[in-house]
Amino acid sequence: MRKLTRTPFPDDAATPRPSVGAVGTYRVIATAGVFEPGFRGGGPIRSLRFILDTLPGDLDVTLVTRDRDLGSPAPYPGLSGRLLRRDERSAVFYLNPAVPRHWVRLIRHVRACPVDLLYVNSIWSLFSVLSILVVALRLVRVGAILVAPRGELSPGALAIRAAKKRLFLALWAPLLRRLGVRWQACSWLEEEQIRANVPWAQVMVNGNESPIPEHPAPPAVAHDGPLRLVFVGRISPMKNLDTALEAVAGTTRPVEFDIFGPAEDPHYWSRCQRIIAAMPGHVRVRYLGELAAADVMPTFSRYDVFLFPTLGENFGHVILESLASGCPVVCSDNTPFSELIADTGGMVVRPATAADLGRVLDLLADRTPEERVEAKETAGRRYRHWRQRRREPNVLEHARRFCR
Repeated sequence: MRKLTRTPFPDDAATPRPSVGAVGTYRVIATAGVFEPGFRGGGPIRSLRFILDTLPGDLDVTLVTRDRDLGSPAPYPGLSGRLLRRDERSAVFYLNPAVPRHWVRLIRHVRACPVDLLYVNSIWSLFSVLSILVVALRLVRVGAILVAPRGELSPGALAIRAAKKRLFLALWAPLLRRLGVRWQACSWLEEEQIRANVPWAQVMVNGNESPIPEHPAPPAVAHDGPLRLVFVGRISPMKNLDTALEAVAGTTRPVEFDIFGPAEDPHYWSRCQRIIAAMPGHVRVRYLGELAAADVMPTFSRYDVFLFPTLGENFGHVILESLASGCPVVCSDNTPFSELIADTGGMVVRPATAADLGRVLDLLADRTPEERVEAKETAGRRYRHWRQRRREPNVLEHARRFCR
């Protein structure tokens, strides 16, 4: 994580405040429910970090985020209510929505200079709703608003608490239309999902580049044991871990399945634990806790297959991290990367039922140690070739042109 330095507010009179909104700069206020040093939010955190790390020199961005990690009851030590500069172009404000003085400080900072763009990540987030309402009430004026749904309009996501989401969208969408809101999709798939729910939307497609290395993964080492499967992700209905567990339980060959990720939904995790408790004797399943971002790729490199029957990904950073680590992917057809997964030696299962996934796992378990090593090397090599051909502009630089 980049080192942050505290930026004093006007009431911190002892130290002059860094300049913001200088003449000629394009000023952006961005919002996100979670950011570094948190890691439970997964891919969107890495997307935002990459966006801030690669800003053109004439952009000035303040990211407003919660003062704690996803699902955590405690704030980050020493960050709550603070505005911290990451570098000369970006800063992060760590907000506790329940503390009035945080809002006073934030509004004072936002209104210090004109805002060219409000960039909100999520439709349902409190940060997104409140910031758009503030603009609608003319408490703050902005040049344009860009909404990044981050997969929230996928069929799988909308099926969870569907009635509430549909009602909210029916009430919220007319206001967004009146404000002339633009939309960011991370893939052609997400663009279709946005248009299916918001037919009038003007959509900017930008694939959310992220700092996933292009250099080769550590050499794979052959092993004679069972097929080594891994799941890395939030333990929530969207990621569909229960189907992965049912698939593993239905295999006829010895397999080992390790699970990493925060148990975001306790009721859902209880269901998963019941499936684990009933596993047949030839299957070993372990829950190994959460992974910091820096540990994700080294972890993937130790496994033969990433099993990921997700109900929907707007981008799917974790898929790219797996491939970059030389770990083939067995996945549903609910991501933008089905073609890449197949090209890198993985398998896209349509439909991703437990029975069909289990049959695929049996085929992979029958591979020799040498064939597993070859599959890992193929995944890493073909990923690097794909990566070298794919480049997109910084999302906010793209937005500056798109939102004119």
